[in-house]
Amino acid sequence: MPTDFPDHALHVACIMDGNGRWAGRRGLPRTEGHTEGEENLARLVRIAVRRNIGWLTVFGFSTENWQRPRPEVRHILGLHEKLFGRVAELNELNVRIQWIGRPFDSPMARTPRYVQRAIRKAITDTAGNTGMVLTVAFDYGGRSELVAAVEAARSSGEGVNVESIGEHLYLPELPPVDVLVRTSGEQRVSNFLLWQAAGAAIYFTDAAWPDFDEAELDAALALAR
Repeated sequence: MPTDFPDHALHVACIMDGNGRWAGRRGLPRTEGHTEGEENLARLVRIAVRRNIGWLTVFGFSTENWQRPRPEVRHILGLHEKLFGRVAELNELNVRIQWIGRPFDSPMARTPRYVQRAIRKAITDTAGNTGMVLTVAFDYGGRSELVAAVEAARSSGEGVNVESIGEHLYLPELPPVDVLVRTSGEQRVSNFLLWQAAGAAIYFTDAAWPDFDEAELDAALALAR
């Protein structure tokens, strides 16, 4: 276990890319790649709690992902229901889960009710945990978040400035990102945490998300030393 990382608890954000390509290289359906990606997230959470990581935020499903083929979307939705259902394991690890995305009552929101219920239950059932905070971005887009924050700041009468926008983000308490991870060889931030990751170090890797392991995480954390 590394001992030379910064003393403060880090915020690591991950764009979990490459599940479909991982499956394709193995002659498997894309859905199998998403299933393995969800399993790898569970593995990574266990690793992260052994590191000096205070916040782990992962890009589960973007506002653009609704354009994917419907069978693939249905499969991903089922995996997220499973992810938010891992309450016993999260409690054992002392991990608190939260969600970031378009508010359920927003006219633009598309999160199905059964996923909403899983999200609410996971948040409630892990609320007392005091360890790492796992934030899952679902039906999330950085541009949508910033538009909503600006509109809220303007309507509140506070005026539009750095402070007022920050106070009206989806999760104002989410700290700035220290390290942003992008897997599978892509070198883009893809509309993820545009405000929160403004000063983050960025770790790009050719490894697909299912292959993102302990050594890759340590290499990413080294950027924040």
